[in-house]
Amino acid sequence: MTTQSKHGEILERIVRRDRMGISELSRKLNVSRRTIYNWFGQDRLSHEVIWQIGNLLGQDLSDSFPDVFPNGNAYVTANADSPTQPAAEPNSVYFWMNKYIHLLEKYNDLLNSEEQDPLDGVQPKTIPLRNRRTGTFIYQ
Repeated sequence: MTTQSKHGEILERIVRRDRMGISELSRKLNVSRRTIYNWFGQDRLSHEVIWQIGNLLGQDLSDSFPDVFPNGNAYVTANADSPTQPAAEPNSVYFWMNKYIHLLEKYNDLLNSEEQDPLDGVQPKTIPLRNRRTGTFIYQ
């Protein structure tokens, strides 16, 4: 019996430590969450599955899987200068959460600036109201 950990166990530790949840990972891989949990229980995984998960997480998994990638992750080393995964993907939950927070901060700044600079000396417009009895407009 060997002392090596199962590929699934190693992959599970890596995925659970990352901020991307299993649900989001399953959506990006176009597999069910159940499939990912099944991968966590397997002794050996294909190099393609390991590479795809590492690519989505933005990590080089060649250190964690030296038997699968004996010379390092060739895909990551070839594309080290041009990352394929942007920091905030438009479909990511974190992208929209950060965008919403930024928008709220801008709105609060706008409200604070209006409170500091009220409209001094500006008369509010008078809106003509219709007089029900005569059918004419009066200004209030």
